[in-house]
Amino acid sequence: MFRGSMVALVTPMHDDGSVDYEALARLVEFHVESGTDAIVSVGTTGESPTLSTEEHCDVIRKTVDFAAGRLPVIAGTGSNSTREAIELTQAAMAAGADAALLVAPYYNKPTQEGLYLHFKAIAEAAALPQILYNVPGRTVSDIKTETVARLARISNIVGIKEATGDLQRAFDIIEACGDSLDVYSGDDATARELMLLGGKGVISVTANVAPRTMREMCAAAIAGQRDEAEQLDAPLAALHNDLFVEANPIPVKWALAEMGLIGHAIRLPLTQLSPQYHETLRAALRQARINP
Repeated sequence: MFRGSMVALVTPMHDDGSVDYEALARLVEFHVESGTDAIVSVGTTGESPTLSTEEHCDVIRKTVDFAAGRLPVIAGTGSNSTREAIELTQAAMAAGADAALLVAPYYNKPTQEGLYLHFKAIAEAAALPQILYNVPGRTVSDIKTETVARLARISNIVGIKEATGDLQRAFDIIEACGDSLDVYSGDDATARELMLLGGKGVISVTANVAPRTMREMCAAAIAGQRDEAEQLDAPLAALHNDLFVEANPIPVKWALAEMGLIGHAIRLPLTQLSPQYHETLRAALRQARINP
């Protein structure tokens, strides 16, 4: 249903902490013009943990409005509360989002049966296409391959963002689910290889700053064109790593501000990028042929 380079879009903010909707509109245009295949609104990179419920829904709605049907918008609507995740997913559907991205419940550490019933309940409550999001490094909750295969039998659960960076895990999911579930990388550094193994795309932090090259690399990798994909990915290698020198989205918001696309604002408890990493990020941008 969704393919290629899907940007995990940042949420730009004013210095007073309010959402900067003018900058958000500018970012959406940047991705439309660059050929990005889809936008993920209010995921981890969009600072979902620090947005209020009202802001969360407003950012999704505005992103849908700015996109105006020119590319799909996938709304981050996950929560460790099943009830809240249902409410956010229903709100995203009402706003016109094309799909929902649902992170595994964090902190409360559900069992595999709890994970299955959580995602099943959301799927039954909202007819919107839904993409699971497995990122145990953040959630301390791991959706096992067997649980993914069970969930793939639910018609509107259409994909999984697998952010472990474990290519064997991704391949096992592809083998277990076949055509019933698309597998997307959630790890830029291993995304190319996952797509060459049969994955259908990446939900990418790097795509925030290098959208056109990411889109071209994804297209080549999905088509099985290894040499071309490797050539396109090589200049991005430093970004794939250095955009995580501090907690995401600290580095990528700094890089976008350097590019003049957004301001520097970010919400506590996240802070501005430490000065010791500024030249590291500038060098990575230059390697990717981006002039900040």
